[in-house]
Amino acid sequence: MDQSACKLTLVYPPAAEDHIVELLLNADPPLSGFTTWRAEGHGHDFGKASVQERVRGRLAQGVLVLILPRSRLSSVLEDIRSKAAIPNLTFWTEPVNAFGRLAQIDATETGVPAAA
Repeated sequence: MDQSACKLTLVYPPAAEDHIVELLLNADPPLSGFTTWRAEGHGHDFGKASVQERVRGRLAQGVLVLILPRSRLSSVLEDIRSKAAIPNLTFWTEPVNAFGRLAQIDATETGVPAAA
């Protein structure tokens, strides 16, 4: 089984964010966490765009990024597909070469003064 990590990116209408977030927060087994933010999409389908979005030429979007074991990717995507059923949800995956947290280092160990 492939235990390498991958990055899953989801792009969706902002109104769908709470549903996607709740689904991922309740995943079993739990996922390690993810990040969301607001973005503007520059795509081809403006059929459901507001007048303002059509004039500006961009759609309001939500973006979610999740790092997970590649072995979980299929089941997470299937859960989203079957339980969320969100129109215009786009996803892609990317390999992750490294992932971790940088430890806080005491400035006296490095000789670099701490930021104020």
